[in-house]
Amino acid sequence: MAQGSRLVDLVQTRIDGFLDDRSTILRSITPELAPLDEFSRRFLSGGKRFRALFCYWGWEAVAGRGFDPFGDDAERDTFPIVSAASALEVFHAAALVHDDLIDNSDTRRGAPAAHRLFERAHADAGWLRSSDEFGRASAILLGDLLLGWSDELLDEGLDTLSDRAAARAARGEFMRMRTEVTAGQYLDILAEQSWHTRRDDEQRATAERVITYKAAKYSVESPLALGGLIAGGTPDQIRALREFGLPLGMAYQLRDDLLGVFGDPEVTGKPSGDDLREGKRTLLVAIARERLAAGPRNLLDELLGDPDLSEEQIRMLQRTIADSGAVDEIEAIIASDVGRARAALDDAPLSTGARTELDALATTVSRRSS
Repeated sequence: MAQGSRLVDLVQTRIDGFLDDRSTILRSITPELAPLDEFSRRFLSGGKRFRALFCYWGWEAVAGRGFDPFGDDAERDTFPIVSAASALEVFHAAALVHDDLIDNSDTRRGAPAAHRLFERAHADAGWLRSSDEFGRASAILLGDLLLGWSDELLDEGLDTLSDRAAARAARGEFMRMRTEVTAGQYLDILAEQSWHTRRDDEQRATAERVITYKAAKYSVESPLALGGLIAGGTPDQIRALREFGLPLGMAYQLRDDLLGVFGDPEVTGKPSGDDLREGKRTLLVAIARERLAAGPRNLLDELLGDPDLSEEQIRMLQRTIADSGAVDEIEAIIASDVGRARAALDDAPLSTGARTELDALATTVSRRSS
């Protein structure tokens, strides 16, 4: 995956350069805005860059060219896709800042979440009023700033694209993705707080809808389609990318849900069982509820979402969910979704090299441990 590795390096360089420009604007207003720059860089440094990679391979699947680091026109030819891939990463950072705030998460990738960083700055400086209020308000603004910057990055790339129809289609895909993610996030918090008003036989469908719009489309399908559209993909090519991307996106999020309950905090960077404390009504929980007897199911419902769950209670809930057979069923669904994704690549009108790399990425995202 040499081309993918080069893409990751180019994305980081593009993001760093963009932040350098925006930092100049912020600091010209007042040095007091330095935390917005510093915290932005912290959340945009490193990471797996899956969305950027899927965006690139969507482009490569249609263009079939690959990066030529020695070519005279390399920077000009790849600027739109590198900018789009970078925009996806900045948008992802914005979503994480807001998501951690909504979930009252303390950590992100083993470090304090954005609102906790602002809280600490407030407390250390001895400012007036509440550190918690300052942290939450500042994190909202940081997320909004990153969201706007993602649009700027995308547009800077698309403005250089000679195919204006492709640029319009790509912009439309990005806008639709933003709408779907926001809708999915709302459906997620709605499910957490209204699950008790829904029939038991509705819980699974509700969880699947949240996964689809909050994660699956935005993590895999839309980045692939965005890259393919930038390359001027035909309807058949974009359809093939979507047919691969949606089931793989579902598998991606289902793996994330398992890690949110059973993941090793040393690897995931978040406390073990964090989703249990946050009360996430995932497909894993929905399936466990279907399989549990009334007593254990009522206990699961009673404890899920309690932020003060002890380690012993976390372990008990983990055992309850695992013993129900829900984990095995989720693993089977992941395997099935990955199989559907791979089947979509068979005879797809996409470049051979990209199909090979997408097949490898399917394994990476569905079997990851963080």
